[in-house]
Amino acid sequence: MEPICGQAFGAKNFRLLHKTLLMAIFLLLAVTIPISFLWLNVDKILIHFGQQEDISVVAKHYLLYLLPDLAVTSLLCPLKAYLSSQGITILIMLSSALALALHIPANILLVKAKGLEGVAMAIWISDLVVVILLALYLFVTECYCKEGKWKGGWCEQSVSDWLRLLKLSGPCCLTTCLEWWCYEILILLTGRLSNAKQAVGVIAIVMNFDYLLYSVMLSLATCASTRVSNELGANQPSLAYRSAYVSLGVSVISGCTGALVMVGGRGIWGSLFSHDKGTIRGVKKMLLLMAMVEVVNFPLAVCGGIVRGTARPWLAMYANVGGFYLLALPLGVVLAFKAALGLSGLLIGFFVGMVACLALVLVFVARINWDEEAGKAQLLACNVPEVATENGNLRSIIDDDPTQQEPRTVNGSIHGHESTSPIMKV
Repeated sequence: MEPICGQAFGAKNFRLLHKTLLMAIFLLLAVTIPISFLWLNVDKILIHFGQQEDISVVAKHYLLYLLPDLAVTSLLCPLKAYLSSQGITILIMLSSALALALHIPANILLVKAKGLEGVAMAIWISDLVVVILLALYLFVTECYCKEGKWKGGWCEQSVSDWLRLLKLSGPCCLTTCLEWWCYEILILLTGRLSNAKQAVGVIAIVMNFDYLLYSVMLSLATCASTRVSNELGANQPSLAYRSAYVSLGVSVISGCTGALVMVGGRGIWGSLFSHDKGTIRGVKKMLLLMAMVEVVNFPLAVCGGIVRGTARPWLAMYANVGGFYLLALPLGVVLAFKAALGLSGLLIGFFVGMVACLALVLVFVARINWDEEAGKAQLLACNVPEVATENGNLRSIIDDDPTQQEPRTVNGSIHGHESTSPIMKV
């Protein structure tokens, strides 16, 4: 949704915003069906792969009470993307803060009443509070907006709209999954080390620190994607370029800051989770390596947001495959098991692979033709058909529909100068 809604809002095509929101909700609700069957049979799956029966049964009970969260999340994620693409972030923050305030007492009460199942119930109840608040805001703006720009487009989905959404959602999903799966594989490999019990404890504690910083990375990446897509949709390639590189600069500063925080807190972080001296020493050592990873991880996440904003998420997917799976994991295995470096070897391999991944994405970002991307955004966000001119170039035309977007130039008038783009004014 980020590139489509972001560019549509920049182009003032509110019909496309509306139809994309509904399509994303329907798509996620459809995806919850196979996931639900997976969760309902998770005990059999875990036992088949060697997990203990008592643990598998507990996992099934937990997921059974968490099932409503699949439907709630199918509404929550599209609503957040829909609003954030329009720069409406304060509302999302306040609704999340209110849900958190309610989550703490609800969690305590439900845990006392239902045990572990109460934890699962508290999760989807908190998410439901955010959904209700965001949906109420959307309903009020739809009913009482005097400009009329929010009207229409809700039920105008076409086959081409669905194809466009699926074409973008596939690479976006794979990019996220490939990165997360690599982290999970790292933890699984840690369980193969000679001192597996202690090593798994150390990596779990270290990754908890990384998860705290990941929320900041995700926010920066979403901001970069929103700003870039908004400017491209508004046919402002120079501002999109500036937004991309300002975001990248902020990510470098944030990565260094996060690394310093990680290094500064390494002395006390391990003791918050364990009293074992060996585990605490391991956490203190591994956080130094993880701090190096964070310096690279922040700009990598923001670069992913930039390429999403240009509606080319497959660039990040290619970089993830090359950096994580063709370099990081093989090198980590060699260093950890062949060179006998243990957990340090896995993290060093992970760091080298992440550097390679960042280098690839930076090359992709540096080679972006922003004028060309602005022209593509007009075709994506304005629903403008391409028509061949006499000299073989392409121009764009649009129906005289007053409910569509405001008149604007396509790749035109930047700092007072007309562009030589073959796409003509809309």
